[in-house]
Amino acid sequence: MKNILVTGGCGFIGSNFIRYLLSESDFSGRVINVDSLTYAGNPENLDGIDTEFKDRYVFVKADICDRAAMSEVFDTFQIDTLCHFAAESHVDRSIAGPDAFIKTNINGTFNLLELARQNMNRLVLFHHVSTDEVFGSLGSDGYFTETTAYDPSSPYSASKAASDHLVMAYSRTYNMPVTLSNCSNNYGPYHFPEKLIPLMILNALEEEPLPVYGNGQNVRDWLFVRDHCRAVWLIMQKGRRGETYNIGGRCEMANLSVVELICDIMDEMVPIDGSRRRLITFVKDRPGHDLRYAIDCGKIEKELGWLPEESFETGIRKTIKWYLEHQDWVTRIKTGAYMEWIESHYQM
Repeated sequence: MKNILVTGGCGFIGSNFIRYLLSESDFSGRVINVDSLTYAGNPENLDGIDTEFKDRYVFVKADICDRAAMSEVFDTFQIDTLCHFAAESHVDRSIAGPDAFIKTNINGTFNLLELARQNMNRLVLFHHVSTDEVFGSLGSDGYFTETTAYDPSSPYSASKAASDHLVMAYSRTYNMPVTLSNCSNNYGPYHFPEKLIPLMILNALEEEPLPVYGNGQNVRDWLFVRDHCRAVWLIMQKGRRGETYNIGGRCEMANLSVVELICDIMDEMVPIDGSRRRLITFVKDRPGHDLRYAIDCGKIEKELGWLPEESFETGIRKTIKWYLEHQDWVTRIKTGAYMEWIESHYQM
């Protein structure tokens, strides 16, 4: 792997992965970051990387749906490896406007696969990053495994399921070297503030209402973003080609419990009169809201020796501390259009 194309590298997980790849991993080649800089793509997430690694990092503003632009990237930088993060990823947005999700998540992935197929002579790996949401909803028992049948509930998860199937079909039809990972909910630094955890942290800081869907008993498995990045790189290096790997944090929690813990830690770090738990506000539930996600990550643990390093308690403390120490970043994000969307969507 000499020239790794990272799509969506200015987003939350993509930017953390690039930082990990260049600063902490054993990778010695070049990273080419392609991002179209939609609302959640923020070049500031990689501030300083271009100067610290000026000979090993390149940014290209381009849309993965633009075949000509992406073809030029492949040719100019002699791409031999792809790590594909780029996606429209917010369930609520997919319910309100699914068009962009079909375009980016399905057609964009198809474009990349076709370009990879045209460059099979030098292709080392196409790694596709996906989500546990493709599996649908679990009851109170059981776990998603790599063989769980797909059962997506939202336009977002349906579009990711379609892209997963495309990637595996290219592996089988064209013998393309691919790996695929399905991860649980990520959290950590640089997370766009419309998502649950950063929204709760920032609203709690401002003593604003903390909107929780339904009764707050929907369960998610939480994965600290650096643990996810470690897992992706390990799969890219040592994972069996043509295989999928589930990545989970072994941190199942009900949404309400997550918000309550954030309140308690915020009360400890930034004390106010009374408890922030009084700010919790239950709002109308999301259509098609899956009850529970839980990942069985035994395969990656047994085959590749990966284990999450952070518990939810340690990871959420690091996350809260990061947001408190990066208020300038937060302020610049909050001057964008996302706050108006959140306020109107939650009808607060």
